[in-house]
Amino acid sequence: MACGAGHHTRNRAAAAMLLAGSLLLSGCGLLSGPAPLSADAPLIMQVSSPAVTNTGTLPTRFTCHGAGDSPPVYWSGAPRHTRSFALVMDDSNAPIAPFVYWIVLNIAPATTDIQNGTLPPQARMADNSTGHARYDPPCPVGAQHNYRITVYALNAKLGPTPQGGPQLLATWTEIAPHVLARGTITVTACPAPGTIKPTKACPQAKSVPAG
Repeated sequence: MACGAGHHTRNRAAAAMLLAGSLLLSGCGLLSGPAPLSADAPLIMQVSSPAVTNTGTLPTRFTCHGAGDSPPVYWSGAPRHTRSFALVMDDSNAPIAPFVYWIVLNIAPATTDIQNGTLPPQARMADNSTGHARYDPPCPVGAQHNYRITVYALNAKLGPTPQGGPQLLATWTEIAPHVLARGTITVTACPAPGTIKPTKACPQAKSVPAG
């Protein structure tokens, strides 16, 4: 074992136990724990999306104001011993109770992308904060909002999520002890056209008439 490897393993295990003890689901399906998933895992992977504009905006087709398709996501820089990937999309503007929109598990280690509206072979979606195994498109109202897409490199392929109880919590605690590395991209989604004044991220918005 390389020098320091045991230390990092113990850190990940301790973080996973702390996370499992602090994450409780509220009635709205929100995660009440402020700690991100496996925060001690190195942030060394690169994550991007060809659909995101140069201002970091998620196009309307990937929100509730459009078709609601899941966006394409690309990643690189995973550790050599990665056995699978997990992808999580959540609300980056909610530091205490992040709302999870999308979870994809068991992405094969040779895979480097997810295409819009599809899943890689053998990958599966897990329950999100609404209790559904699907992509729930973000739906900002009244102002632009930021969302975080994180790809986790795992040292294992995960088994079926245990039945019964809060499924999001079960998935979260199943992922946590296996994280080797992670990468994140933050994207901005715009509210419905005509509801806010134009911004750099939402240039298509139109000014709202006074009164």
